[in-house]
Amino acid sequence: MQHAILFPGQGSQEAGMGRDVAETWPEAMELWKQAERISGLALREIYWDGDAQAMSSTRALQPALTVVNVTLWAKAREKIRPLAAAGHSLGEWSALAAAGVLSATEVLEAVSLRGRLMEEAAAARPGAMAAVLKLPLETVCGIVDAVTQDTGAVVRIANYNTPQQHVVSGECAAVEAVCALVKERKGRSVMLPVSGPFHTLLLAEAAAEFARYLERLSWREPAFPVVLNTTGAAAHTAEAIFAAMQEQMTASVRWYQGIRALMELGARSFVEIGPKGVLSRMVGQIVDDPEVRSVCISTVDQWAAWEDA
Repeated sequence: MQHAILFPGQGSQEAGMGRDVAETWPEAMELWKQAERISGLALREIYWDGDAQAMSSTRALQPALTVVNVTLWAKAREKIRPLAAAGHSLGEWSALAAAGVLSATEVLEAVSLRGRLMEEAAAARPGAMAAVLKLPLETVCGIVDAVTQDTGAVVRIANYNTPQQHVVSGECAAVEAVCALVKERKGRSVMLPVSGPFHTLLLAEAAAEFARYLERLSWREPAFPVVLNTTGAAAHTAEAIFAAMQEQMTASVRWYQGIRALMELGARSFVEIGPKGVLSRMVGQIVDDPEVRSVCISTVDQWAAWEDA
């Protein structure tokens, strides 16, 4: 069966994540220590002791979740030969490590800087994000356009997660106005526990600084295609991936378009590598095919039990 590997992003963090891998595999523990040196944060103390408030920090979350994803992949590649990879927002950096576009160290350095810049940008220009459920894309687009025209504020669809789940992001008042209109249209909205207007142009200054940093990295040809958030299409070259990652912080995440692109490549099995299983559950909401399977692998025991079929 043709497998696509998926890597989760912000929102998939959980207490204790990655601990079992690190305590049974010295290389994984060393990667945690390396991430702590790069980020300057006590990541194991934060995530293994389960400090809920500290775990939600963008600056800490980005290197910590990336360590979990990358170390799980290091075990996974012993069993699976992927057709292609994709990652949701932050998770896209783990996909680049898996495909060999950047080394694990380069990715950890990049996401540590990315997390710091995004947290600083959110502090300087606070914003909000909300998931919009049970409304089709056309309706959500109409609501966002109406709020933009009425208020002049920044708000946009930041995540195209499934055909019935979109995330809006922008200035607080504008996001609240979107939520009010969603309720009028008989939809449902859920405010997300973030403080920043991520994937909008309100992060443009941070994105520009990050893009200058990315120019210093050595971008290598991918071992397999990476389906990009910015386009929802497969990239086969280092040049295309580099161009997309320069825009990723402010561009929308076209997730369900990306899952469909993986299907077009031939994927019929989706293996999520990371905590919680958010992405593997989304697959069932995007793909209407009983022969397509999706699974989340987040522990050593799950990898030991998983059979390649």
